[in-house]
This record gives sequence, C-alpha cells and structure tokens, in this order.
Amino acid sequence: MRSYLWATHTGAELDLLLMKDGRRYGVEVKFQDAPRVTPSMRIALADLRLHHLTVLYPGDQRYPLDRHITVMPLAHLAADPGAVTPTTRGPRP
Repeated sequence: MRSYLWATHTGAELDLLLMKDGRRYGVEVKFQDAPRVTPSMRIALADLRLHHLTVLYPGDQRYPLDRHITVMPLAHLAADPGAVTPTTRGPRP
C-alpha cells in the first residue's frame, strides 16, 4: 500500500490518499460530531476517481454519508486498520 497527501492549487485537499491493489482510497479526518460532504470531498472523488472515501471522526456511530463516502469513528480504525480500504463497494463509474 502506498500513501500520499493530495491538494490542488484551488484549495481542495485530501488528508490521506491510499493506493491498494490498483484502487484509490481517500481518508479525511474531521473533528465535528456530524461530518458532512464538503466540496473538497466531491472534487477528490471525481478528480482522483476514488474507489471509496472514509471520514474519520470522534463520534461512535459508523454510517454512510454518500454512495462512496462512509463516516467512521476513529476508534474503529484502531480496531481494524483495513476498514479505510473497504472491498465491498462497486467500481467507480
């Protein structure tokens, strides 16, 4: 697995870009209790053709935010580091 930081000149950014088995995964870290989809997330999904984007946050519930975006408690990452690169989603259109 390879990891990168990603940002554009216009200000869009992604905290972590992971490359695994030919697929691209994004990771965003938010300190909000209820993260929402941001313009940067949409740009990263489209420009990088991410397979999936995981948003880590301090809450305790895991839930989908969009078809290719999942919000996940940071504690879940500690228990299962592979959770940020799910293999159950279909390919990006």
